Amino acid sequence: MRRLLHRLCPSSSRWLVLGALLLLNTVSRLAAEPRFPPPDFSETNHRIPVTTTPGARALWLQYADVAVLLACLAVALWLIYRKRSRRGVFWLSLFSLAYFGFYRQGCICAIGSPQNLALGLFDPSYAVPFTATAFFVAPLLVALFAGRAFCAGVCPHGAIQDLVLVKPLKVPLWLEHALGLVPFLFLGAGLIYAATGTGFVICRYDPFVPLFRLSGRFFVLMAGGAFLVLGMFVGRAYCRFLCPYGALLKLASLFSKWRVRVTPDTCTQCQLCEHSCPFGVIREPSAGALPPQFLGRERRRLGGLLLLLPALIAGGAWLGSKLSVPASQLHPAIQLAERYVRQQKAPAPYGVQTADALSLQRAEENPEAILTAAADLRQRFKLASALFGGWVGLVLGMKLISLSLRPSRTDFEPDRGACFACARCFLSCPNERVRRGLMPASELPLPVGGNAGLVT
Repeated sequence: MRRLLHRLCPSSSRWLVLGALLLLNTVSRLAAEPRFPPPDFSETNHRIPVTTTPGARALWLQYADVAVLLACLAVALWLIYRKRSRRGVFWLSLFSLAYFGFYRQGCICAIGSPQNLALGLFDPSYAVPFTATAFFVAPLLVALFAGRAFCAGVCPHGAIQDLVLVKPLKVPLWLEHALGLVPFLFLGAGLIYAATGTGFVICRYDPFVPLFRLSGRFFVLMAGGAFLVLGMFVGRAYCRFLCPYGALLKLASLFSKWRVRVTPDTCTQCQLCEHSCPFGVIREPSAGALPPQFLGRERRRLGGLLLLLPALIAGGAWLGSKLSVPASQLHPAIQLAERYVRQQKAPAPYGVQTADALSLQRAEENPEAILTAAADLRQRFKLASALFGGWVGLVLGMKLISLSLRPSRTDFEPDRGACFACARCFLSCPNERVRRGLMPASELPLPVGGNAGLVT
């Protein structure tokens, strides 16, 4: 399988493709920037016009973005479930990286779209863009019926990480479970800050959008570079351990009607698929039914965890409400109110007219409005922080319950929720190679406990 992947896209070719995309984006940006600095008008009364925010993207272009998304999702489903083609998924992901990544510069994207909906639900004055709704709903609907096809070949974040993957290392299962909680917590924090109007923190700290734009804050650019370096050895580290939309897709995929199957027929339990997956999502067959003497203990443990779940939610909500004050200090209106109060208690000269000084001058024109708005926001944050704390308790409780369950599996198969549907494991299966005529059926390994299952 590894040799086949190198034939599909050798490491040197992947770096060339990535370099070409970065060069194309750089050239397009340079073409739009002024070639010469503006002249100095300090000795005249002329003032350089203030740069204004560009208008919204044309409506037909927004519809085009949605059409491209739907088309890519349809092609991904066809490649995964009908053609079972890793080569096709790879080229689709390159197109998605070029279009949604470098051409659209990561905006609009499905990853940040939950924030738009959260703000729209709690702020009647905010109209949720049609593209944000479509980008939020479409991949989730696909995941409910056919797994994470969006992650496989449509998401530019996953595509850019796949390009740099050189030698994937296996992450210990205990660490995988622990870090797997982070996307759910990041999702909860992002929704809370969006609902309170503080800002879109998921977009603000997206490590790859600044790379697509070749501009951004130094810290975030360095984070994107660090994820790419880590991605050389840990497959899709951002997708697995940080992506908040991936958490939603993981939940939706647990209920999917169709799922990725490695073998088209009988599993010979050769474990080749397990070695071919760089994301560690292939699960071993279960050991069988527990002996009667252990069954009662397992049931009691599960019952105890179910009883503990409401306590974790309530405790998390209580703790979250206590942390609402520091959480609210990220909101600019509350920051302004606190600066105003400090200025009134200990007046100090403004000095240089910085942004903070100008905001304080505006606050002095109508201090009651500023303080009233801050008080209302603190109440909203108290409720929002309690909800976030309850969400954290729910996530922890459900994780403990899931670890106590023992699903029944007879074959090596991908985890329904964690599988990215990338199609890497297909050609690792001897039965799949026989089905495609790549090897004779006589070379099939014997399955454990029986004869080789031939593909008809």
